[in-house]
Amino acid sequence: MEVAAIIFHRLCHVEIRRLLPIIGTVVAVVVVFQCFALPYRRSMYLSVDMRGSAVVMVYNATTIINNSRTTKIDGNGAVMGLKMDVTKPDHSSTQEEEMIKPGQWEQMEKAEDKYKMNNHLKSIPTDGKGDLDANLSIIASSVAANILLVDNVKQVRKALSKNTEPLKTVSIIMNNNSTATSISVMKRMKIQPTSVSQMNSLLLRSLVTSSHSMRSRLSSMLDHELLSAKHDIQNAPVVRNTPEEYASIFRNVSMFKRSYELMERILKVYIYREGEKPIFHQSKTRGIYASEGWFMKLIEGNRKFTVKNPRKAHLFYLPFSSQMLRTVLSEQDLHNQKELEIHLKKYLDLIARKYNFWNRTGGADHFLVACHDWAPKITRRYMKNCIRSLCNANIAKDFKIGKDTTLPVTYVHSAQATLEDLGGKPPSERPILAFFAGSMHGYLRPMLLKFWENKEADMKIFGPLPRDLEGKKMYREYMKNSKYCICARGYEVHTPRVVEAILNECVPVILSDNYVPPFFEVFDWEAFSVFVQEREIPNLRNILLSIPEEKYRMMQLRIKLVQQHFLWHKKPVKYDLFHMILHAVWYNRVFQIRAR
Repeated sequence: MEVAAIIFHRLCHVEIRRLLPIIGTVVAVVVVFQCFALPYRRSMYLSVDMRGSAVVMVYNATTIINNSRTTKIDGNGAVMGLKMDVTKPDHSSTQEEEMIKPGQWEQMEKAEDKYKMNNHLKSIPTDGKGDLDANLSIIASSVAANILLVDNVKQVRKALSKNTEPLKTVSIIMNNNSTATSISVMKRMKIQPTSVSQMNSLLLRSLVTSSHSMRSRLSSMLDHELLSAKHDIQNAPVVRNTPEEYASIFRNVSMFKRSYELMERILKVYIYREGEKPIFHQSKTRGIYASEGWFMKLIEGNRKFTVKNPRKAHLFYLPFSSQMLRTVLSEQDLHNQKELEIHLKKYLDLIARKYNFWNRTGGADHFLVACHDWAPKITRRYMKNCIRSLCNANIAKDFKIGKDTTLPVTYVHSAQATLEDLGGKPPSERPILAFFAGSMHGYLRPMLLKFWENKEADMKIFGPLPRDLEGKKMYREYMKNSKYCICARGYEVHTPRVVEAILNECVPVILSDNYVPPFFEVFDWEAFSVFVQEREIPNLRNILLSIPEEKYRMMQLRIKLVQQHFLWHKKPVKYDLFHMILHAVWYNRVFQIRAR
């Protein structure tokens, strides 16, 4: 028996030694497989269908979800098995099963900002009166679009509440009879929205100190002129003949008036002649991006501020249209942001080779005016030192208060009639408390409708109105009959409703976290508008009702006074929109200069 045992033991030892290479190979294959499989498991999404069932989607920038079937949340809040078809870049299809438990929610990562939502959310069945927890704050940015869909925020909260670890971005996807829109929420947001008071502090800091990169490398007579202008503005004499109501719309009306006078007397701009149309020296003066087109047209036809000799210029204008850049390169199948950025880099290389002005200051005395959504991203690298006048002014991203300036979004329907339908009814004849109408762009507007559509008689909150003449007339009439006009962000932080509200003498309610309003350098926006954080949507009506009638009337009066600064004229007039855009660039450049 002992001999048999010894023989058996030795045989087993030999077999195990023979199996070791095989076992090692299997382990290696498993490790390699897991490594290559990870990219397809990076982003997890939770969606709830109209019956209250939950779906988890595996998705990233290179994966497209085709079909999925829902599986319900069990009593413990865990998401049970899910099968889905995933189409990968090589077009091979696979089916996967996923089991996501509450303890695994911390693995979810922020969705990649790639696609934009196209459809609307007509209705989401909730009681409309519940409030989102502070732990379910709406994401201020980063998910421009996913695939969609929600039923009940309470059910989502129940599923997420089981998690004990800090949760990163979770995209809550919602569906309503094939209508698609996406809303993203974040549990325990680490970065809070930048308040107006914080923006004020950043502006004050920028006026006191300037970045080393903004200092000119070569001292010149032009630099001394700007330094002198800076001193004169800082020590501006008190203006005594300005009505108090008008003065109240400014941070410091004396500084503004002095700065404007010096701009008219001193400022000279050189426009580079390089660049071929239509990307350069051509832009549209109609549509939602009309601001960049109007400014380009008016500055290139201006003799007062422009010079032909670049050595006499305080500022250099880069005459490209972000809208035309996007359009033309898209037609050439070069439609991603990287290609647009490279195109601008080639243009800057040409400028730098031909002139020494760009290299002298690193671009600090150059400026651009761009309204397309992508403009901040395609200019943030090679044009980071430029003064950028941008519609998409997001302080949480690349917008720098004190250097960059906000370009107003002006939706021009007719280039021949920019001054039609101005004004509105007096405060006593505005029965509507708040008004909003628009397409369901972005994650915020569906939430606005979710809480306030058809909830209160004095809250006129709608989706898109008809696009015909009757619909446009209806839109204007609502604005003229409303006390407050809700300016809710779309895909990005900016919206034409801010200027539309001003033109219709309706007090703007800016519902867009981290948005820097136009001409923030000189205007005191809190004097004639209301700022509401996105997470306060459920309390929107109470916030507006809490504003005393006397304060509302004063804001409405100031709106009428500030209106002149937001008007386009075919031939520019003093203090109009063209001059205000140019002044904002001049003002920021002046305060960047410092003595060596």
